[in-house]
Amino acid sequence: MKTNFGCPVQGTINVLSGKWKVLVVWHLGFMPRRFAEMRKLLPGVSEKVLTAQLRQLEKDGVIRRNIKPSIPPQVSYSLTKAGDELIPMMTELCHWGSRNLGIPPNLPMIRRASRRAKSRPRKSLAA
Repeated sequence: MKTNFGCPVQGTINVLSGKWKVLVVWHLGFMPRRFAEMRKLLPGVSEKVLTAQLRQLEKDGVIRRNIKPSIPPQVSYSLTKAGDELIPMMTELCHWGSRNLGIPPNLPMIRRASRRAKSRPRKSLAA
């Protein structure tokens, strides 16, 4: 595991660092997905890299791997409670990019993420 130097910001960045991890979490914030769906949503990702990054996110408690017993077994990925808590921050990143970089959101589901962010009680920073 990467050194976090006792800093929660660095620890969080370490969990999300990886070329595809932020987008994986973002897409799983809208609904559970199967591996093939994730690959389609992330053009350019290799199977090997996506597998490795999904495993790291699972190990860090951000996503869960759900196996439906069938033939063949169906595996899907969804966010854990900890992963779900990242969505409001990512929504803010999306809004920041729209305002400051002029990049319009390309997912109509951003409205759902925005509603989720607004409906969550804010935690006090004084702890």
